[in-house]
This record gives sequence, structure tokens and C-alpha cells, in this order.
Amino acid sequence: PILLQGHERSITQIKYNREGDLLFSVAKDTVANVWYSVNGERLGTYNGHTGAVWCVDCDDTKSVLTGSADNSCRLWDCETKQMALLNTNSAVRTCGFDFSGNIIMFSTDKQMGYQCFLNFYDLRDPQQIDNQPYLSLPCNDTKVTSAAWGPLGEFVIAGHENGEISQYSSKQSGEVLKKAKEHSRHINDLQLSVDLTMFISASKDCTAKLFDSMSLEHIKTFKTERPVNSAAISPIMDHVVMGGGQEAMDVTTTSTRIGKFEAFFHAAYEEEFGRVKGHFGPINCVAFHPDGKYSSGGEDGYVRIHYFDPQYFDFELEA
Repeated sequence: PILLQGHERSITQIKYNREGDLLFSVAKDTVANVWYSVNGERLGTYNGHTGAVWCVDCDDTKSVLTGSADNSCRLWDCETKQMALLNTNSAVRTCGFDFSGNIIMFSTDKQMGYQCFLNFYDLRDPQQIDNQPYLSLPCNDTKVTSAAWGPLGEFVIAGHENGEISQYSSKQSGEVLKKAKEHSRHINDLQLSVDLTMFISASKDCTAKLFDSMSLEHIKTFKTERPVNSAAISPIMDHVVMGGGQEAMDVTTTSTRIGKFEAFFHAAYEEEFGRVKGHFGPINCVAFHPDGKYSSGGEDGYVRIHYFDPQYFDFELEA
């Protein structure tokens, strides 16, 4: 694999753009980096945050969005400079562009006496950026820990601390459209399939689950023996990749086997068929490239771009 060394602390999220030629990475060291995915060359750095950067997203490679523990969400021109600074009352945990790239959403943490909010801004209205979001939804019951836009940008799918998954309408009404409770613990990550019809959730309850995006119907479950920090659906195969492991402070109290893992599962048969070695410490995020290869970011501060042998693409599981 290609090893990307550009962060001093653990990676929190990585994201490919739609073409797959760029890879964005953010970490707990206040820096957001952008890389050429083909050779691992670092193109540049987005400097400005003063706290750990929790999330990153890009639209059709014009703009980049980052959310940080310094109580801000920032919008960057992909090539040049910061375009907007959205100040919040607490840390920004998740962020994302809808498919058109016109509307952004981000969620804030419940901390220091402030509620957890899911905020929506329309970038076509310049006054909104300077003022208030057109929609700000309080999440009273339990905080949002991961979120992603659903199909057609009509709602946001959010995973919560208590294992619940909700659909929040992005229209003015902002109601909760549906809820599902299949996980028993904290949801760490949500990622959608390429056609947006399904999404996979990764949870601390040592499972990743596949759901239908529109109905929130639970389709498949992938079990491991360790907490799952991130999971992604392959764009070209019936495969999912999961990464996780326990944090260093927890490992000393449990057996040594329980450290880190990166595993491939078959999406239909729910069977594990491969493991990947390389990272030192837990894997915090995984992401698929549009052509089927994938990358992972770990607690060790490295991003690894993995390449497959040609046999992988011809591989078929025997029923």
C-alpha cells in the first residue's frame, strides 16, 4: 500500500471525491490534507482550525467542508482559500454536502450546557452563511455521532449515541421521518452505497449492519469480536470492508487479541473472507475509491491506500 504521512495525531476521517483522483484526510492535529490518490503526493493543507478536526466532505471538487472541536465548521475553496467560517456553540461532529452540492449539513455535540443540533445551510443564499441556518433541529434525546445525506438530498440519515438511526427531513418542517433501533451501542460511522439505496452503520456493539436508505429496513448484519469504528460498501463488488479495534486505554484491561482489525465481508453471505494487516493501533476510518480499491486511516496517524491483486476482482464466493 501507499503510506500517506501528513498528520501528527490519529486520523478521524478520510473521504474521496467523486472522481476518486483526490483523497481528503483530517485528524486530531488541527490539519486537513488533500492528496493525489494515484501516487500519494500531498497537494496541500487547509490551515485554520485550532482543535481536532472530526469530519470532512467535498462536493464535485469545488468546495471542501470541515468540522472541528474548535466550535466551527469551515467551507474551503478546494484549490485556494477558506470561503466561510460557521461558528457554533460546541464541537462539530459530522458534516456533509448533499448530492447537488448546494446544501450543507453539520451536527454539533451536546456539551458545555448546549444541546446537540443538526444545522442546514443553503449555499445559494449568501446571507445565510453570515447569519443563521435555514433549519436547526435540536436532537434532544441523544446526540448525533454520525450522519450522511440520503438519496435526492431530501433527508439526512443520522446515527446516535444510543444506537438509534433516524431520518431527519431537510425541508423547512424538519420532522423526524423514520427511526430504527438495531444497534445496542454508540454508532461510529454511516456510509452509503454508490447508488445511495443502502447504507452501512458501524457500531461499538461489535457489528456493522446494512440498511435500506428509504425505509430503514435492516437487511444484513456483519459480526466481529471488536468494536467497529468504520465500515464502507464496495462500489463494484458485493463486499463490505470494516475497520476498528479498541482504544489503547481499553486494550490493557482485555486480552491482546482484541486490538485492531480490518476485515472484508461478503455483503450477501455475511461471511468474512479476508483480513488486512498494516496499521499500528485501531483503524478509525475506511473509504472506497470509485474503482474498487480502498484506503484506511488509523490511530497511528497514517493513511494507507491499498491495492488489490487482479485475482480479487475475479473472485467469486462459492455458494
